[in-house]
Amino acid sequence: MSLVRLCSVEDVPKGTAIRAVVDDLELAVVHGEDDNFYVAYDECSHAAVALSEGEVDGCTLECWLHGSRFDLRTGEPTGLPATEPVPVYPVEVRDGEVFVALTPSNGVMPA
Repeated sequence: MSLVRLCSVEDVPKGTAIRAVVDDLELAVVHGEDDNFYVAYDECSHAAVALSEGEVDGCTLECWLHGSRFDLRTGEPTGLPATEPVPVYPVEVRDGEVFVALTPSNGVMPA
């Protein structure tokens, strides 16, 4: 599995999300309240808005526009109006840096 560096751990305070772009792939990098890092495709499956601008709650990310919620571990929607999952990606943290594999771990491909 080939990994790409996204950012430093310090770039993403606990309970927040930032946007990172790798080869035109827009990603939301999330520092969950469980202290783990998650990466999801940075577009809500309900409306084409950036999930990185949403709110982090535990292991979920809430879209700021209509309130759709996504489980960051699986990409599955946990709150309407979204009904389709978003791609989520394998993350590895080492030496204070956040790395991601660019193949979705849940098999969902970006739109």
